[in-house]
Amino acid sequence: MPTEPTPTPALLTPLRRRSWLRPLLIALAAWVVLQSWQSYSDRKSGVSLAALAKPGDIVMISSETCAYCKIASRFMTEHQIPFSECFIETDAACAESYRAQQAPGTPTLLVRGQRLVGFDPARIAKVLGGA
Repeated sequence: MPTEPTPTPALLTPLRRRSWLRPLLIALAAWVVLQSWQSYSDRKSGVSLAALAKPGDIVMISSETCAYCKIASRFMTEHQIPFSECFIETDAACAESYRAQQAPGTPTLLVRGQRLVGFDPARIAKVLGGA
């Protein structure tokens, strides 16, 4: 009885390439969809906050080494959301306010006097009276 020839490594290589190509393309498509959704969500949140916030409503207590503070500041600046920012390392009044809030970290936002730890546009909008 004749036996089938054993595939040589040269024949298996194209098959192996194809086996990882489909999952890679699916993962890439999922990443693109996720990034698009995040961008849409950020724009919507930014427009909403810009409409709700008035000068003086949002004070952000930041640290110069805080990556999340930089993200929050960039977001609010890009979406023209009025806010003020102080840094606990260089501003004594800011450091005292931070201690008075007994905040566990930065960014600490004071939104119309209410303390919010961390940057979450939906929570800020809720305090400002949005949905």
